[in-house]
Amino acid sequence: MAEWGRGRARTETWRPAGAAARHAEPWAGTVAASGRRLLEWLRLTIATEFAHAQLLPWIAVGFGAGVVLYFTAEREPVAAVAAPIAALACVAAFSIRRSRFFAPAALVAAVCAGFATATVRTTIVAHDVLVRPLYSVALSGFVEVREEREKTDRFVLRVLHMDDLRGSRSAPPTIERVRLSVKKGTAPLVGSFAELRASLSAPLTPLRPGSYDFARDLYFQRIGATGFVHGPIKVTAPPKDGGLWLQYAVIVNTLRDAMDARIRQSLSGDNRAIASALLNGKRDAITTPVNDAMFISGLGHVLSISGFIWPLSPGSSSLSCAPCWRYFRR
Repeated sequence: MAEWGRGRARTETWRPAGAAARHAEPWAGTVAASGRRLLEWLRLTIATEFAHAQLLPWIAVGFGAGVVLYFTAEREPVAAVAAPIAALACVAAFSIRRSRFFAPAALVAAVCAGFATATVRTTIVAHDVLVRPLYSVALSGFVEVREEREKTDRFVLRVLHMDDLRGSRSAPPTIERVRLSVKKGTAPLVGSFAELRASLSAPLTPLRPGSYDFARDLYFQRIGATGFVHGPIKVTAPPKDGGLWLQYAVIVNTLRDAMDARIRQSLSGDNRAIASALLNGKRDAITTPVNDAMFISGLGHVLSISGFIWPLSPGSSSLSCAPCWRYFRR
C-alpha cells in the first residue's frame, strides 16, 4: 500500500489478519473484567441479603416489577389467565418454603402477583372514555369530589343523564364520571345533585413519548372525560338515592372542611396553607413563591401526595393513606 506525501512515496504492507484482534484485546479485556466485577458484586450482595434475612423487601420490588411489566405489554392481558397463574406461583413458592429455591420462587410469585393485580384492577375499573369533543352537553348527576384550587375549582360528577344539545345523529357515549372546571367558589357541594351544561373533551394524552399520562391517571379514577361548565349550575332534588358510598364521601368531606376551618383559625400565612395542604389536600391557599420554592428544592412531592386524612374515594386525586392505596387509585 503506497501513500504519497511531500514529494516522495512511502510503501507499507497491509496489517496482518490478527493485528486488529490484538489491537482490540485491551478493550475486550476491560469489558470482560468489568463484567466479572459486576457479577461478583451481585453475588456478594445476594449473599449478604441471605445472611441478614433481608429478602422480604424484594417482594415489594418484584410486585412493582410485575406492575411495570403489565403497563409495557403491547396487548391487554386476560385476567382469567393472569390471576390463576399468579395463584399457582404463590402456592408453589409456599410449598417449597423450606427449600433453598424459595427465594427465587417467591420473587417470581411476586412478579406474577403484581402483573395479575394490575390486570384485575383494570378489568374492575373498565369504563367508556370519550373519544371526540362534545361542545354543548346537558349533564345531571351527583357531585362526588370537590377541589378548591388557586384560580378555579374542580369537581367530579357521577353522571346519571347525558344529552348532546347540538342534536348529533350518533347517541352520546355512556360516561360514568366527568371532571369539570368552574369559576372560583362556584363548585357545588359534595353529595348534591347538579344539572348543568358543559363542553367535554377526551382525557389529555401524553404530550411527548414517555411523559406523564394524564389519561391513564383519570382512567383508574373512573373518569371518562374532562371539560368546563357553561353558565350556572342548578342544584335540585335528586331523582333517587345516591347510595352509601356518596353518603360516606359527604361525611368525609364535612370532616375535611371542619379541620380546614380549624387550621385557618389557628394558623396564618404560609404556615396555615401548608398545614391545610398536608392534612386535607387543599393546596389553593399556598402562594406561588412558596409553591415554586418547594418544587425547586425537591419537596414538591410532599404536596403531590398531600391529604393524609382523605381515605379511599371514587374520583379522588388527593389520596395518600399508603403506597398500595395510591397505586390502586392510579
